[in-house]
Amino acid sequence: MDFLYIGGWLLAVLLMLAGFAGNLLPLLPSAPLLFAGCLLGAWLDDFKRLGWGWLGVLLVLAIILQVVDFVSGAWGAKKAGASRQAVIGATLGAIVGIFAGIPGLILGPFVGAAVGEWMASGDTLKAGKVGAATWLGLLIGTVAKVGLSLFMLGLFVLAYFLGAPSVP
Repeated sequence: MDFLYIGGWLLAVLLMLAGFAGNLLPLLPSAPLLFAGCLLGAWLDDFKRLGWGWLGVLLVLAIILQVVDFVSGAWGAKKAGASRQAVIGATLGAIVGIFAGIPGLILGPFVGAAVGEWMASGDTLKAGKVGAATWLGLLIGTVAKVGLSLFMLGLFVLAYFLGAPSVP
C-alpha cells in the first residue's frame, strides 16, 4: 500500500467523523462531509464494492439529512409563532453556544430564541414558549440527524466490508 492510498483513507474517515460531529456542532455541515467521505472511500476502491447505485442511495440520504438539518430548528420556532428575530437569535445562540461546551450547545439556541422573541414582542411568556419550542425542534432534529448519519455509515460499512449486493 502506498502513502497516498493510506492518506486517502485517513481523509475519508476524517470526513465521515467530521460529518457525524456536524450533527451536534452547527458550523460543520454534516451531510456534505459524510457523503464526501463515502464518495472518497468508494473512489479509493475504484467503485468496486461501493458502486454508483449505493452512492445514489447515500446521496438521497445526505439530501434528506441536509433538509432535516435546515428545517428542524425553524420548524419548532415557527410552531410557536416565533418572530424573525427569534429565529436569528436561535441561530446566533447555537453558534455562540459552541464556545461554551455542551451546556452552551444545549442552552444556546433556547436562550437565543427567547431573547430574540422578547426583543421583538416584549412578551416574556411568549419568549419562553418560543425558546422551548425552538429547543424541542432542535432536539428532535438532532435525534433524526444522528439516526440518518448512523444509517448512512451503516450502509457504507455494509456495502464496503460485507460485500453487500449492488443497488440497481
